Amino acid sequence: MNQVGNTPFSSLVMGSLFPNTRQISDKARSLEQEGRIIRLKRGLYVRSTEDGAMPVPFLIANHLYGPSYVSFQTALRHYGLIPERVYEVQSMTIKHSRSFDTPLGPFSYRNCGIAYFPVGIRQEQEGDDTYLIATPEKALCDTLVKTAGISVSSTKKMADFLASDLRFDMDALRDFDADLLSQCCEKATVKADMINLLIKLIGDERHI
Repeated sequence: MNQVGNTPFSSLVMGSLFPNTRQISDKARSLEQEGRIIRLKRGLYVRSTEDGAMPVPFLIANHLYGPSYVSFQTALRHYGLIPERVYEVQSMTIKHSRSFDTPLGPFSYRNCGIAYFPVGIRQEQEGDDTYLIATPEKALCDTLVKTAGISVSSTKKMADFLASDLRFDMDALRDFDADLLSQCCEKATVKADMINLLIKLIGDERHI
């Protein structure tokens, strides 16, 4: 099983690892009972780590449902931009919105348009594992445009929402890439006006 590393693998891959096994589903069930693999969903597994540590959750998120990238408050917390812990790994996808409860915790995915999807994604590495995650700018944009119930109509209300509701690190806004935010605004199919207010707020912050 060491051949697969920490990357989730399908039943097809398992069949190549155990070519003499006639019933792969039975073999998977046996390995799961032995604690050697973890079943994430039907036909998708991940190798259990020898020390019992959790596999890289962001890598799991990319493979559990894709194409996708880690985003929203999960990414904001990862960058230290909000103080609260996030117990669900949240991602963006071009497929239908879905959620999964797995032995490794909950994973959720929200849908966006194809043009908006690739803007502001980057690769990060954790050990030998590489995963896709939103930049801080994209993660904040995703949160604004895809979180239900947010209604912001001025830069003051935007600042209040970020500081009070998200408890966002407002000082970090001064380092945000305005060009990247503009690209998000241009490609967004919903709530682009909120991203535009964020851009104006950052401009105001830089002139204080």
